[in-house]
Amino acid sequence: MEREGEVGGAGRQLALAVRAYRALAYLTGTVLIILCFVGIPLQVFADNLVIVKYVGTAHGILYIGYVVVAFWMTRMVRMKIASPGTVIVLLAGTVPVLTFVVERWVTRTYINPALAASARRPTPSPAVGR
Repeated sequence: MEREGEVGGAGRQLALAVRAYRALAYLTGTVLIILCFVGIPLQVFADNLVIVKYVGTAHGILYIGYVVVAFWMTRMVRMKIASPGTVIVLLAGTVPVLTFVVERWVTRTYINPALAASARRPTPSPAVGR
């Protein structure tokens, strides 16, 4: 049973999408930074392929999850599908450090207003007999 002031079903989905997006944005960005600024220099200058091999694979898998979750989040905050903003969000995991910048921008521009609007919506009354 929901208490008054709690976020409803759509609000819970929005909150889940935002948490998942933020987690994958930071994780994908961190792994990409390690790959680009540690793994690739080690590969080029020390002939060491260990970090590139494993961190590169991890980034590839994480990026697929990031794209799926980021697209879901853009739908939840009502960003237009083919807008430059959506494209930037989806491609941010391919440029080192960009996921951090884009996450802050999306939070200020889209996520915070969507969360505020979700909190203002009245929650349905619980069914009798539950």
